[in-house]
Amino acid sequence: MKPQRVLTLVHRHLVPPTDIAGIDLATAPWKTEHDVIESLRTRGHEVLPLGVQDDLGVVRSAIETWKPTIVFNLLESFDDVTTFDMNVVSYLELMKVPYTGCNPRGLLIARDKALSKQLLAYHRIPFPEFMVFRRNKAIRIPPHMQFPVIVKSLTYEASVGISQASVVNDVEKLRKRVEFIHESVGSDAIAERYIDGRELYVGVLGNDRIRVFPVWEMTFEGMIEGDNWPIATERVKWNPKYQTKHGIQTNAAQHLPEGAIDQIQRLVRRIYRTLALTGYARVDLRMDASGKVFFLEANPNPQIAHGEDFAESAERSGLKYEALLERILALGLAWRPGTV
Repeated sequence: MKPQRVLTLVHRHLVPPTDIAGIDLATAPWKTEHDVIESLRTRGHEVLPLGVQDDLGVVRSAIETWKPTIVFNLLESFDDVTTFDMNVVSYLELMKVPYTGCNPRGLLIARDKALSKQLLAYHRIPFPEFMVFRRNKAIRIPPHMQFPVIVKSLTYEASVGISQASVVNDVEKLRKRVEFIHESVGSDAIAERYIDGRELYVGVLGNDRIRVFPVWEMTFEGMIEGDNWPIATERVKWNPKYQTKHGIQTNAAQHLPEGAIDQIQRLVRRIYRTLALTGYARVDLRMDASGKVFFLEANPNPQIAHGEDFAESAERSGLKYEALLERILALGLAWRPGTV
């Protein structure tokens, strides 16, 4: 790829410092931003990081004055509202500037865990039974509700609001956890039947032609031995000390049932296309003891720090980190609005 002028949109508090001497990069909150920016520069691209919070004017100004050939979008929200990320991408489309990652429609569908499941139901893709609890409405729990269930934010990703208390066994605990999501996270809540089984992740890359990475798995050896639920809580995902203490690891899935890998990858292709995803995404699944696979959620524009799950699974498929970023750029340059 010829060198590009890459305007990199990052959250204002995650703009990497120019001098990282003495900083432990592994624990830096802006590691993803640093890895992307510096890797692109290493490949010969001209990169301008731009911190964004609640003003699209700074984006417009940078585009008009710096004239990037593409925008590398690392925003996960706008003005601290996670569902507003699609509006930023829509704005880039209105300005006719190529960008990396998922299109607005795919972001809209995937961010809503209930809407995505309703679309997949039409295609007979299995998922746990669920119920949505809206804010500012009475919490009515049907008598046929089967426990245990896991309670999550309807729209937030990255395990926001998920802890051991998220899995509940009775009506009263369900009510309290829904109230917690409403009040502490500030979003609607979704309660899904808890699937006791293996936690699987699959990375996907592409627009029209899709590349599916190896099936990845999070294992919970230390947690299974205790009274904890083996689920991807906030601490499980983002706290290295907690991961070490409980033997939590992610790697290529081992000892899956015969034929399961091909089945899962075909399923993920169907999910990716049904949800109108483009660019790159991660699909989260659970496999129960019988080998049945359930869709949990899709995460467009997932974490792409060097050494994290998505990049590791890409490398396992033969796509090294710098080449992965170049492929993401190429997909952004090739994407044309209105094609999904």
